[in-house]
Amino acid sequence: MTNPTADLRQIVFDTETTGMNQGAGAHYLGHKLVEIGCVELVNRKPTGRTYHVYIQPDRAVDEEAVQVHGITDEFLVGKPRFAEVAQEFFDFVRGAELIAHNANFDIGFIDYEFEMLGRFGKITDHCNVVDTLQLAREKKNRGEIQGNLNLDALCRFYGIDNSHRTLHGALLDAEILADVFLFMTGGQEKLNFSSGLEGEAGGIVRLPSDRSRTKVIRASADELDNHSKRMELVSDAIWLRH
Repeated sequence: MTNPTADLRQIVFDTETTGMNQGAGAHYLGHKLVEIGCVELVNRKPTGRTYHVYIQPDRAVDEEAVQVHGITDEFLVGKPRFAEVAQEFFDFVRGAELIAHNANFDIGFIDYEFEMLGRFGKITDHCNVVDTLQLAREKKNRGEIQGNLNLDALCRFYGIDNSHRTLHGALLDAEILADVFLFMTGGQEKLNFSSGLEGEAGGIVRLPSDRSRTKVIRASADELDNHSKRMELVSDAIWLRH
C-alpha cells in the first residue's frame, strides 16, 4: 500500500545510442546504449542529484548518430560497459517514478541490457514509468498544446530556453525534459492576464535575465496618495491586519 505522506521521488532520464532508429525495438537491430543521463526530482523540485555515464557499446556508432549526439568511437574508448554500471544505475532509479520522452525507446534499451545480464528483471518491476510524449499527445488531442511534440518544439511552446543545446546529450536532455514535464503537469499553464503578458503559447512569461535593461516606471506621489485613499474604502483588508 502506498504511503500518502511519502515524498514523491521522480527521475527524469534520457539515453543516447549507437543508431538513430527510434523504434521501440531498435536494440534488437544490434544497437546499444552509449550514454544515460538522469535528473532527480523530489516533490516536483530538482534536488541537484544526477546520474550520468558514458558506456562502451562494443560496436561502432553510426555516423548518423554521431551527427546528432557527437559521441564517437574514439571518445568511448576506455568507458565502462553496461555490466559495470548496471548496479549503480539500478540503485539510483529503483523505487522512483521514471519520466522519459518516447519512454518505450529508452525503457526498451534498459530492459534489453538487464535481460542480457540476467539481473533485475524489467525496469517496470521496480519503477512506474511516465511517457511525456504520450502526455503531450493527450494534451494536443484536447487542444491544450499545438505543433510538433518533440523536445525542441515543446521547449518553444512552453517558453523554455534550450539555446545552449547544440547537440543531443542524455544528461542535458534530461534536464530540459524536467523543465518541460513540470510545465506540462503544473495544473495551471495559462494565467489569463489581460495585460498582454502571456507568452505566445499561453504559458508563463519569463522576465529577461538582464534586469538592468528593464524599464521601471514608479508611481508618482499623487498616484500613491490616491491609491491609499482607495484602499481605505476596503473593509477589513487583510493586508492591514497585524
